[in-house]
Amino acid sequence: MASAKDLIVGLDIGSTTVKSVVVEVGTQKILWSDYQRHDTKQPEKCLEFLKRMEADTGIQAGETRMFLTGSGGGGIAPLIGAKFVQEVNAVSLAVEHLYPECGSVVELSGQDAKIIIFKEDPETGRKKKLPSMNDKCAGGTGAVIDKINAKLRIPAEELCNMGYVGMKLHPLAGKCGVFAETDINGLQKSGVPPNELMASLFEAIIQQNLAVLTRGNTLRPVVLLLGGPNTYIKGMRDCWKFNIPKVWEERNFPLPEGKDPQELVQVPENAQYFAAIGCVRFGMDEDANVGIYRGWEKLEWYMNVGRQEEKKKKGSAGLYKNEDELDAFKERYRPKKFVPRTFQPSERVRAFMGIDGGSTSTKAVLLSEQGEVMVKCYQLSKGNPLEDTKEMFANLQKQVESQGATLELLGVGSTGYAKDILKEVLRADVAIVETVAHTEAALHFYPQADVICDVGGRISSSSSCWTGASRTSSSTRSARPATAISCNLPALASALM
Repeated sequence: MASAKDLIVGLDIGSTTVKSVVVEVGTQKILWSDYQRHDTKQPEKCLEFLKRMEADTGIQAGETRMFLTGSGGGGIAPLIGAKFVQEVNAVSLAVEHLYPECGSVVELSGQDAKIIIFKEDPETGRKKKLPSMNDKCAGGTGAVIDKINAKLRIPAEELCNMGYVGMKLHPLAGKCGVFAETDINGLQKSGVPPNELMASLFEAIIQQNLAVLTRGNTLRPVVLLLGGPNTYIKGMRDCWKFNIPKVWEERNFPLPEGKDPQELVQVPENAQYFAAIGCVRFGMDEDANVGIYRGWEKLEWYMNVGRQEEKKKKGSAGLYKNEDELDAFKERYRPKKFVPRTFQPSERVRAFMGIDGGSTSTKAVLLSEQGEVMVKCYQLSKGNPLEDTKEMFANLQKQVESQGATLELLGVGSTGYAKDILKEVLRADVAIVETVAHTEAALHFYPQADVICDVGGRISSSSSCWTGASRTSSSTRSARPATAISCNLPALASALM
């Protein structure tokens, strides 16, 4: 085993993962490496890494040198005696050492994306770097994949093997993670399968980065794909290898003769560790007294004590002074509890059903002929609007028929992301946009309302209850007779089977 003085640690504490390598200086061999998600607990995961590196490789406080990078590196480095290295510099140092023939780097991380283009200076022959980084917005980063996959619930192994080539692609907004999510929700509610959704997401992310982060420049071969998403997700790699050669072809960019353009886009060995490896390369050029590891004890103290002390210093007054003030606030704004209507045995309940197939939840109600809510139900969406609707319908039906009554549906209306597919499958009478649905309900139950604010799972909206110069008369919105096309119960149940 190499002595502790002969070891340098590179630690990349990123927005979603922690990566580390332990390198023996003499042989430049990687003796230890690991890559793990930290689940928003950067200090805790870093502490775990340090303890394991001490046990596995023999790194020691006062002996081993350590260099950190990543979004969490700046705060943790002083606690353990390490020196912080800027991410672009770290990645560039690793690339220049391991792949001197590299012309461009594309790195996707959890919450940032970076492109580095290397150009030779015609006068000196030296390479200069043209870096571009997006660390202010999740659009075009791995965080978008994580967030959307949480919605689609694709197992990690299956996601890593998802393809791109030959898949049907659908238009998605790539410039913003929230917009991409909104598009995904609409497509999912329309029945687009998960593999097509993810392939479309890969395309949106890559097109966004090629359009924005290159800043008008052309990626120069060889292009290295770095970072966790590019390393582990096959569809991402395939998408880059398809789209980058297309740009070269469109721009008549000169390529090495006899080479398949896709071979000029590569995922190198240890692609997920390049920032950590670059930290080690930085350390090799520093004086021997720079970045001396001081152990993990102060980091542990920070986690248990220091962090709370920082919060106390930065904190402000609470939202309430005492329990009496809190109780008074709760009482003032406590909504009236909904009490479902009771039904008589053998009663024939004539009702309209309204269903809101939203992005994250599904809601349904039964309204009387006078427009009052009789029963309602709510549940988180399971990703399939038809399955969700079957469960909601069964819930409403049970609330009525469990009391011995019989339910007769006079009409069905749908809204939300799934409104169109529900209208088609259920043969519903109407499918209306959410803002109109909100306005109809608001003016019926709250005729003095001026503005409606709705915060949904994926979107928020506001609507004015004014039409022209004067408010729409609430009398025109009052309960209407049952004039909708009749939708009997067996037919609706059959449509959902």
